[in-house]
Amino acid sequence: MKSAADVWEKVKSLMEGSMTAVSIETWFGDVEAVALEDTRLVLCVPTDFKRNIIRTRFQSGVEGALKELFSFDVDVALLLPEEREVYTQQAAVPSPSGDESDRYTFERFVVGSTNRFAFTAAQKVAEEPGGAYNPLFIYGQSGLGKTHLLHAIANRVGRNRPGCRIMYVQSEDFVNELIGNLRRGIDMQGFRDKYRQVDLFLMDDVQFIAGKDSSEEELFHTFNTLYEQKKQIVFTSDRPPHEMLRLEQRLKTRFEQGLPADIQPPDYETRVALLKNKALERGISLPDPVLSYVAENITSNVRQIEGVVNKIMAFQELMGAQVDVETTIRAVRDILRAKENFLPSAETIIQEVARFYELDATAIIGQSQNKEISTARNVAMYIIREMTQLSLAEIGQQFGGRHHSTVLNSINRVEKMMKTQPELMEIIRDITNAVNSAY
Repeated sequence: MKSAADVWEKVKSLMEGSMTAVSIETWFGDVEAVALEDTRLVLCVPTDFKRNIIRTRFQSGVEGALKELFSFDVDVALLLPEEREVYTQQAAVPSPSGDESDRYTFERFVVGSTNRFAFTAAQKVAEEPGGAYNPLFIYGQSGLGKTHLLHAIANRVGRNRPGCRIMYVQSEDFVNELIGNLRRGIDMQGFRDKYRQVDLFLMDDVQFIAGKDSSEEELFHTFNTLYEQKKQIVFTSDRPPHEMLRLEQRLKTRFEQGLPADIQPPDYETRVALLKNKALERGISLPDPVLSYVAENITSNVRQIEGVVNKIMAFQELMGAQVDVETTIRAVRDILRAKENFLPSAETIIQEVARFYELDATAIIGQSQNKEISTARNVAMYIIREMTQLSLAEIGQQFGGRHHSTVLNSINRVEKMMKTQPELMEIIRDITNAVNSAY
C-alpha cells in the first residue's frame, strides 16, 4: 500500500462482501483517510453523529478488513474535522515520547550484517544532525526497516534536543499537498515555510517525486534552503539515486552528495533475531524449531515476519494451540500461499496506471486518442500481459472490447519503446511495485 487513501479504498472494497453499496456510500462516502500509522488507520468523519454510528455498528468490520489486508491487527481512529487539524499539526513534529517513540527507536531496531552500515549512519546523524552525513540517503526494498530508522532518528533528536523542529513526511503526501494547494490557488508561502523552517527534514519514499516537475522544483529549493542553513536532511528510497532515471539531474546530484546507505534483505541469523525480538515484544517465546522454520521460509520482508508472529499469537490465544512447528505451518500457510499465488486483477493494474499518470481509469479504458492517455493505455495492457494470465482477447475486453490484434500492437509498441527509453522501464517498474504493494 502506498498511502492511507489507498488502504481506505481497499478496505471499502473488501467490505462490499458484507454490506450493500448503498450502505457503504451512506456511511463511508464522505469519510476521508488522514494517515496510516504502523498499526493504526486514522480517518476523518464529518459529524459526531456519523462517528458514533460507525463506532457502534461498523468499526469492527473495518478493523476486520484491515486485518485481512495486513495479517495483523490495525486499529481505527475516527477524528472530527476540528480534531483532524490538531492531529495534523501534532503529526508534523514527531513526539519524542509515548508509544510511537517506544516502538521506533534504535534500541528496538534489530541489527545484522545487511543493515549495520545504515543503522550506524542513522545513529551518527541523530547524534550530530547537520554534520558530515548530510544528506543521509537510505535505500533498499520495501519492508526492511527504512521507515523505522527515520522515526528512530526523529525520536533520538527530539529527546536530545527538545526545541528541535522536526518534519517527517512521505513523498506522496508532499506531492498531494502541493497539488491541492496549486488547484485551490492557496498561497504557496505557507507550504514552503512548513517544510523549510525546520531543523530536521525526513522524507520517506522519495522515489515517488521523480517525474513530477512541480514537486521536484519545490523539493529542490527546500533542499537548498535547508542545506545552506546546515539543517539535517534524510531521505529513504527503494533504489539509489543513479537508478532514479526520471529524476532531475540537479536533484540527483544533491541526493548523491551526502552519504548513501543501503539495506539488504536480512540474512538467516538476522531473521532469527527479528523473530525473537518481535515475539518477546508480544510476551511469547518461540521454540528453536519454530524460529528455524519461519526464518527459512520468510526470507525477504521484516513486515511479513511481524505478521507471522501476530498470526502465531492469534492461534495460541484463540485456539489454545501449543506453539510448535505444526501450529506454525498452519499459521503461516496463508501468508506463504498468498505470496506465491498472487495474481493481480486487470482492474487493480488499470487503477495503479491511472494513479501514476494522474488520469481517470475510465479514460484509460475509453476511446480517447490523446497521446498521454494512449501511452497510459498501452502501458496498462503491457503490465496486464506481464502480471496476469489473461489472453490477448481477454485483455481487449478490459478496454472496451478491443480486438486482440490491437492489444498485441500496443504491447509490441511498449516493448519497442523500452529499448530506447530507459525512463519507461522505470515507470513500469514503479507501477508494478505499486500493484504488488496493493496486497
